[in-house]
Amino acid sequence: MSHSQPPEIKPRTASKLEQFVESCIFRARWLLAPFFIGLLVAIVLLLLKFFKYLFHMAVNTFNATNEQLLVGILTLVDTALLAGLLLIIIFSGYENFVSKLNIGNHEDRPAWMGKVGFSGLKMKLISAIVAISAVELLKVFISSTSHSSDELLWKVIIHVTFVISGVMFALTDFINSKTHNH
Repeated sequence: MSHSQPPEIKPRTASKLEQFVESCIFRARWLLAPFFIGLLVAIVLLLLKFFKYLFHMAVNTFNATNEQLLVGILTLVDTALLAGLLLIIIFSGYENFVSKLNIGNHEDRPAWMGKVGFSGLKMKLISAIVAISAVELLKVFISSTSHSSDELLWKVIIHVTFVISGVMFALTDFINSKTHNH
C-alpha cells in the first residue's frame, strides 16, 4: 500500500492589475470614516437638543404637571439612549470596517470595544432600539389621553415588532453559533 503525496500546490502570484484593484478595494474602507464623523456631529446635535430640553424643563418645573415632568424626563432618557446607540455604532463600525482605534489600554476604554463583531454589534443595536422604543411607548402611555386608540395600537404593534425582531436576531445568532461550532 503506497501512499503518494499530493502534488504540492504553488501559491498563485497576483498580476499587477489584480494587486492594484485589491489595494484600491482595501483602501476604500476609509470612505466609511466620514459617516462615523457625521455620527459624532449628530451626537453633538443631540447634546445641544438635550440641554435645550433640560433648560426648558427646569424653567417650567413649577408650572408643569407630574405627567409633563415624567414625559420630559423620559425624553431626556430617550435622548441619552440614542446618543449611546450612536456611540456604539461609531466605535464598533469604525473598528470593524475601517481601522482599529489606537488608544492603547486607556483606563476608560469600554470593555466591549475591539471585541464586538458584526453579530455583537447587531445585538447591541437591536437591544438599544428596543430600549428606545420602550421609553417612547411609556411616554405615550403616560400621556395616553392625548392619543387615539389607533395611535396607541400602532405604537404597541411597532414596539412588539422591534421586540420580536430582537428575539429573531438572537435566535438566528444562537443557531448560527451552534452550526459553526460543530
